[in-house]
Amino acid sequence: MLPAMKQSALLLLMFATSLSLPAQAQSSNSFALWPDGAPGALGTADKDIPTLTVFLPEPTKATGAAIVICPGGGYGGLAPHEGKSYALWLNEQGIAGFVLKYRLAPGGYHHPAMLQDAARAVRTVRARAEEWKLDAKRIGIMGSSAGGHLASTLVTHFDAGKADAVDLIERASSRPDLGILCYPVISMGEFTHGGSKKNLLGENPSPELVQELSNELQVTKATPPCFIFHTAEDPAVPVENALLFAGALRKAGVPFDLHIYERGQHGIGLGSQPYGGGGTHPWTHDCEFWLKQRGFAK
Repeated sequence: MLPAMKQSALLLLMFATSLSLPAQAQSSNSFALWPDGAPGALGTADKDIPTLTVFLPEPTKATGAAIVICPGGGYGGLAPHEGKSYALWLNEQGIAGFVLKYRLAPGGYHHPAMLQDAARAVRTVRARAEEWKLDAKRIGIMGSSAGGHLASTLVTHFDAGKADAVDLIERASSRPDLGILCYPVISMGEFTHGGSKKNLLGENPSPELVQELSNELQVTKATPPCFIFHTAEDPAVPVENALLFAGALRKAGVPFDLHIYERGQHGIGLGSQPYGGGGTHPWTHDCEFWLKQRGFAK
């Protein structure tokens, strides 16, 4: 048990923090991406049901832009600090955040289930944009680590939707209007993260599948603009992943912002621990500037 004085201080801090959050951001709602079951679902348990959780900014701050958020976790889990906290950070900039719970390897899933979930998430936000007072032409995707791989997969493997689909959501394009990639896994080749590769592709993937999901090889001029950040000392996901993707964007003529910070462990999220003090990591401020340039934030 904490001493009474420390308990009181902690409660006051928690209360003050809750007051500082936008009113709508303090409550959220989740829903299944496919009400009748996801394609290729292995059952009806929680692990088989991909969902979106909605975090809307205060109406007075809202810009009409939205971003789907893919937490990291090596395709074996979903890191909590790379989901809701990102959504609340986006809300502060007037951007709606949609946290994606996608299917994972421990649930028996491999590619393409994860990509199906991410594509459906973007389609859903776009198809229901009017309901949430959003601009269907300003819908992005972001992800960290393996979630960054998923986000980079969608920005290179999107489609225009099926115009004649009975499901109205499937008629919408899955192309994000921008991507934010945080210390992302990009390649399934030399510089990959072994755990993410195994969970995504299985034990012995074909060379063709490895190439298809090495997203630095899949960039085209149709790939949307991207913000990429990494740390040079990342011990889990080599910085070459970010460098390779930025190089591919440059070659294809796609706008991008690339930030390589000297220090910082893997999975830093919004935090600034390697730099000392409190507050957020400098990448958040660089990204805020970029989002304003792209017309997503005020």
